[in-house]
Amino acid sequence: MAPLGDGGRPARGAGYPERVTFPVVGMVGGGQLARMTHEAGIPLGIKFKLLSDSPQDSAAQVVSDVVIGDYRDLDTLREFARGCDVITFDHEHVPTEHLRALEADGIPVRPGPDALVHAQDKGVMRAKLDEIGAPSPRHRIVADPADAAAFAAETGGFPIILKTVRGGYDGKGVWFVRSEDEARDPFLAGVPVLAEEKVDFVRELAANIVRSPHGQAVAYPVVESRQVDGVCDTVIAPAPDLSPDLAGQAQELALRIAKELGVVGHLAVELFETRDGRILVNELAMRPHNSGHWTQDGAVTSQFANHVRAVLDLPLGDPRPRVRWTVMSNVLGGDYPDMYRAYLHCMARDPQLKIHMYGKDVKPGRKVGHVNTYGDDLDDVLDRARHAADYLRGTITE
Repeated sequence: MAPLGDGGRPARGAGYPERVTFPVVGMVGGGQLARMTHEAGIPLGIKFKLLSDSPQDSAAQVVSDVVIGDYRDLDTLREFARGCDVITFDHEHVPTEHLRALEADGIPVRPGPDALVHAQDKGVMRAKLDEIGAPSPRHRIVADPADAAAFAAETGGFPIILKTVRGGYDGKGVWFVRSEDEARDPFLAGVPVLAEEKVDFVRELAANIVRSPHGQAVAYPVVESRQVDGVCDTVIAPAPDLSPDLAGQAQELALRIAKELGVVGHLAVELFETRDGRILVNELAMRPHNSGHWTQDGAVTSQFANHVRAVLDLPLGDPRPRVRWTVMSNVLGGDYPDMYRAYLHCMARDPQLKIHMYGKDVKPGRKVGHVNTYGDDLDDVLDRARHAADYLRGTITE
C-alpha cells in the first residue's frame, strides 16, 4: 500500500492506496432505457457492455461494445458476463434461474433475482405486497372465466381488470373485462391470470426512488402520469395539487418497498390516487422508467445517472428538481416517418425544448422518443410539451 500523508490521504506523489480502475457495466437489453443509461455513464468514464437482440436496437447504435445474442440462453448470458463488474437490465424478462446462475458464478446482479422476480411476476408481487402491508387493489389469481366472474361478484361486480402474471408492458397483457364472455382471451396465453378490482381513481401517480447495495436511497418528487390507450403519454413533475401528506406517503411507501424487496438501482412504483384520498400500488418496475424521463432535464441528478451510481455502489446524487415544473411527453410514431424535418419548427418555436430520440424506426403507436419542457407556469409548460410531441408525430403541422 502507498504511504499515507496527513489526514489519511495518499502522500504527495504516492498515488492512490489501491489500484483504481473504471468498471464495466453489463447491460442486458438494447432498448432506449439502456441507451439513456449508457449516456448517463459517459461523463463518469463508465464503460458499458451491451447484450442486445439486434444491432439495430436503440442502445446498440451508440454503445461501442455490443454482443448480439438471446438473453434467454444461459450460455450466452455467462459468456456476456465475462469481463463485466456488474450486470443490470433495461427490462425484467431475463429468466430468474439464469440470474441465480450468474450470481453463483460470482457476478453481481443488480437488482438481484430475489428482488427482480417481483417485477417479473405480478402474482408474486401482489403476494409480497400483501405480506408487507402495502396498499393494493383487491386481487387474486383466477383459474378460468367462471372464476373471474366469481371474483367480480366478490368485489362489487364487473368491470374488473385481468392481467397475465408475466410478460405484459405498455398495456399489453392487460384486459378491461365487462363480462364473463370477455374474460376468455387472457387465458389463451397459458399462463396464470391475476384478477384485480377496477379502482375508482382520480389519477395515476408514480414514486421513483433509487437504492444502493449498502442501503443509501433517494426519492424523486412524486409525479402524475397520464395514460392514453394504456400507454404513458405525459408526466408532470411534481404532481399538481398533490397534498404534501399524500406525496410523503407515496415516497415512504416506495422506499419501504425497495428495502423490503432488496431492490438495488431504480424502482418505479406506479400508484392510483383514489377518490377517497388513498394511494394503491398498481405496478412495480426495477429499472429506469418512463415516469422518470423528466429527470434528464428537470432534476439535479437523473434517474439514469443514479441507476448507474447505485449498481456500482457509488454515492447517490441529488434527486431534487431544478425548476418548478417539468413535463415529459412521449413522442409516438405516426404517419410522418421523417421526424428530423420537424426539428426546425420545434427548436425555433421553443429554444428551451429538450428532444430525446431513440433511433427507432417509426411505426404507428410506437414510442420513438420523448420531449421535456420546464418552467414556472404549468399551463405553458404543458402546452409546449404537447405541441412539440404532436408536431414531431405529425398530428399537427403548425
